[in-house]
Amino acid sequence: MADKLQFDLVSPERLLFSGEVDMVAIPGAEGDMGIMAGHAPVMATLRPGIVNIDEAGKAQQRIFVRGGFAEVTPAGLTVLAEFTVPLAELDAAALDREIAHAQEDVNDARTDTKRQAAQEKLDHLKQLRQAL
Repeated sequence: MADKLQFDLVSPERLLFSGEVDMVAIPGAEGDMGIMAGHAPVMATLRPGIVNIDEAGKAQQRIFVRGGFAEVTPAGLTVLAEFTVPLAELDAAALDREIAHAQEDVNDARTDTKRQAAQEKLDHLKQLRQAL
């Protein structure tokens, strides 16, 4: 039996995943990375994208992440993400409505600060939608 990789996915709100897996694919800032047991130590920043978690005998788990970093050590892989949401929890129609409202907020913003905050929210929602 192949070695297992200890994997932990943490966001500010909660611990999304902790357990032994066969492989995890992460969206690194410089490209996607597949991490398995025995991987060389590395630290990488994350770009918005999907973390794919592979466990033998189970359906692949897919989680959208935005911001943060990943650290591979001899003990395993830890991903600390600024924002996370399992793809199974996303509703495309509701997300499209949120994008439309966010676009209105950008158009209606009267100050640069409010416009920037609204644009960041809109960009974030568009990244989520693209992940679907």
